[in-house]
Amino acid sequence: MRFAVTKVCGGGGKARAGALHVGGIGVETPALLLSTRKGLPAFVSCDLLASLPLPDSLLLHICPTHFIEGPPSKTISNIGGLHHMLGLPNHILVAAAGDSIESLPSSDATNKFGASFETPSGRRLVKPTDYVELISCMKPNLWASLADEVPAWSSEKRNKISVDRTLRWLDECIALNKASGMNTLGVVVGGSSIEQRKLCATEVSKRNVSGFWIGGFGLGENTEERCSLLNAVTDCLPSDKLRLVSRLGLPEEVLEGVAAGVDLFDSTYIYQLTMGGFALVFPVDTVERGMQNGVFESSSGDSTKINLRATVYRKDTSRLVDTCSCFTCQNHTRAYLNHLLNVHEMLAQILLEIHNTHHYLRFFHSIRKAIKDGEFDIFRQQFIESRRAHIATAVL
Repeated sequence: MRFAVTKVCGGGGKARAGALHVGGIGVETPALLLSTRKGLPAFVSCDLLASLPLPDSLLLHICPTHFIEGPPSKTISNIGGLHHMLGLPNHILVAAAGDSIESLPSSDATNKFGASFETPSGRRLVKPTDYVELISCMKPNLWASLADEVPAWSSEKRNKISVDRTLRWLDECIALNKASGMNTLGVVVGGSSIEQRKLCATEVSKRNVSGFWIGGFGLGENTEERCSLLNAVTDCLPSDKLRLVSRLGLPEEVLEGVAAGVDLFDSTYIYQLTMGGFALVFPVDTVERGMQNGVFESSSGDSTKINLRATVYRKDTSRLVDTCSCFTCQNHTRAYLNHLLNVHEMLAQILLEIHNTHHYLRFFHSIRKAIKDGEFDIFRQQFIESRRAHIATAVL
């Protein structure tokens, strides 16, 4: 794996554009890791995945613990790993245990400590030995170590325990799989404690890792806390290594993460939108064309998403987004999607996921362009202001 920062916004800004190269595949950052369910996005098959914007759609987040009760690890290994099992040889697979984690007490810190994950047959303890065995058989391009993530309301003592456990698990994972040490992402935790976050980031930086997975967000912290914590962490991380953050999915949250210097984003935001019957409609094309003389023009307003279950769309024969080139917008209307949702046809989720994924990948393209043009701060400010203006108008 190779990663290089190609552009940093001036004026003390931390937003950065970069290039990630893995196995001959190159992807520009900031970028989105597409969330998957046992290997593929929930409603997108391999052929549909190929229709999404390239190379942006080549990044997939795989949760190793989803395969605990699937095919035996040796079977996956004999097939040639997840790339061959899924039929995705040219995709970048990033493995991380993204399930909610509840640490279990342990009397033996050398080989019995581990994390508890929810499975169809109940909670299951996963030790570093189990986890590394899964990773070794799956052969992902990058993988994050086990982590003890805690919610924002945890005590200082609990935050300290989470850091100690995560560092201990990282050391164990690296020791168990030295061959993949250079492909490891060290996880940074610490709850809502800036002191523990800094300590964890500093200690993980000393390990043999090729990047960092900033975990523990989206667990109850408010916007002000998140901003302070993110900046505290990135200030302690080396600038030449990859940074990934989990659970920051809303457009405003993504922009906040980019402003703090984050390169990759893992989120179930698209899946949640699709399951709720929502379609993204904010004007990405206007964002791309509207940066002129330092001014962001967005006269069309910015309703981020629409609820296609609403009766107002029953006779709406327009596309989801007129300027969108995705399969859904080129072939179907809002009225048809409204019909599919109301008759509970799974095709509704398929078409929605195609559009939402396509639209959000274009959003990340706009972010990268703004950074390269040195206008990210203006881009972020005007995007958020237009959102606030739309929300205020909707309330009135």
